Amino acid sequence: MPLIAPSILSADLLRLREQIDAVERAGADWIHLDVMDGRFVPNITFGPLMLKAVRHVTALPLDAHLMIVEPERYLRVFREAGADIITVHLEACPHLQHVVHMIKELGAKAGVAINPATPVELVGDILGDIDLLLVMSVNPGFGGQEFIHHATVKIQDAAGLRKNLGGGAPLIEVDGGISVETIGPVCAAGADVIVAGNAVFGHGDPAANLHELKRMAASSLTTA
Repeated sequence: MPLIAPSILSADLLRLREQIDAVERAGADWIHLDVMDGRFVPNITFGPLMLKAVRHVTALPLDAHLMIVEPERYLRVFREAGADIITVHLEACPHLQHVVHMIKELGAKAGVAINPATPVELVGDILGDIDLLLVMSVNPGFGGQEFIHHATVKIQDAAGLRKNLGGGAPLIEVDGGISVETIGPVCAAGADVIVAGNAVFGHGDPAANLHELKRMAASSLTTA
């Protein structure tokens, strides 16, 4: 069963503790934090202080997605704030293997994200060194975007590359445009971790929304 990681980018920050409690009780597996700097992507969100605040209210793994330039400068502060998984973008790291090893030396799991226009094959040489490959199914920078359907092909390609390694790592994560309509195809394609922001927090009851996403994910695997 794929893991579900609600993204607090779409949460009501004035009710953040309440909403995190609700999704945790509903079976959320991770909490996802989208960190944006206004340079690598056009939007600005939050930094390590927000992550530290979230760490105080949940014991769930914190999945920090750094959509920032020069992420190596900030790895330690995010790890010290409580990040369990730290994901950097291939496109932001000219010395990617070095950055991955820095994350691991800090005691966190290391993830690499790729944008929609970046071929999966470019992570081939690093795949055996990472714990997580994040396939972006929207162009990073804003929540609530429409799902890019070619992402399912990239997930399948990533699963094929992973199979050639002969193991279960890295996990394949997908982020962007996830809904009750799109979660089935990405699960069937081989995604292990599903990031959902607007689909969980954007309307109605977050706990009920999470339950429905989990139901649709399970259904897609039984009918695949």
